[in-house]
Amino acid sequence: MLEEITRKIIEGESITPEESEEIISTTPIHVLFNLATTLREHFRGKRVDLCSIVNAKSGACPEDCSYCAQSARHKTELKQYPLLPKEEILEHAKKALDSGAKRFCIVTSGKKVNREELKRIAEAISEIRVMGLLPCATLGLLDEEELILLKEAGLYRYHHNIETSKRFFSNICTTHTYEEKVRTIKAAKRVGLSTCSGGIFGLGEDWSDRVEMAFTLRQLGVDSVPLNFLIPIKGTPLEDMEPLHPFEALRIVSLFRIVMPEREIRICGGRLQTLGHFNSMAFLAGADGLLIGNYLTQKGCSVEDDLEIIRVYGLQPA
Repeated sequence: MLEEITRKIIEGESITPEESEEIISTTPIHVLFNLATTLREHFRGKRVDLCSIVNAKSGACPEDCSYCAQSARHKTELKQYPLLPKEEILEHAKKALDSGAKRFCIVTSGKKVNREELKRIAEAISEIRVMGLLPCATLGLLDEEELILLKEAGLYRYHHNIETSKRFFSNICTTHTYEEKVRTIKAAKRVGLSTCSGGIFGLGEDWSDRVEMAFTLRQLGVDSVPLNFLIPIKGTPLEDMEPLHPFEALRIVSLFRIVMPEREIRICGGRLQTLGHFNSMAFLAGADGLLIGNYLTQKGCSVEDDLEIIRVYGLQPA
């Protein structure tokens, strides 16, 4: 069966949600890795796309996302601050460039940035582009007019996660809708921006939710899929959630490679905390992109360690 599935995918045929769920749930993990690696190398080669982020505006978010330390509704120990000055954002961008990142993403808390914040971020984007980095942004539920302003400033990619399946979404957020998220992604595509959308796993969702999410992103035609794993944070509603087993997390990576074989599959938040000693196996599972450095509110992997793993696997930064 796997040989036939591999042939179908390489020849451009689509597999069904039922086929993908069966593969992920029944295939021994070493065999699954062989399939995922074959697809990664066929569609993506041996390049690893590296990105870095800055938490440019932290905390005080009015939304109620149950996993997030930045929600004002949760009692966490997060440091809050308003939008960073442009000079400080550019300092972070320079460090990302020096670390080998190809992309740099400005991330802000909240449902969306206001007009004044948007203009200040657009100014930073223009200067980041001049540095030689590809500027990305995660600024909430923006509309076409706002996205055009960013694109004209030099924005390359807009990032906005759908987080999980449509079925499960109301379990983790009630202050905005799944449909609003999808509209934002479609708006970014309409104005000609590259799009990045994924989600977070270990929220209590099941495999059918993960499969549904993968096929939704495939239908939306996003260019990059960031996969995050829950870090249970004290003070959030999910603080007592049991972390995913590393092998379950790696099977999730393989699922997205199988469903979206030609897209960037990027491992982001929770990589170190969830995969631990199995961190390097993300490439075997099908990943071809990494978020390097720290996450929004938690520590990430050492950039030096990540670059060494890439080298040992015979891969190279894009």
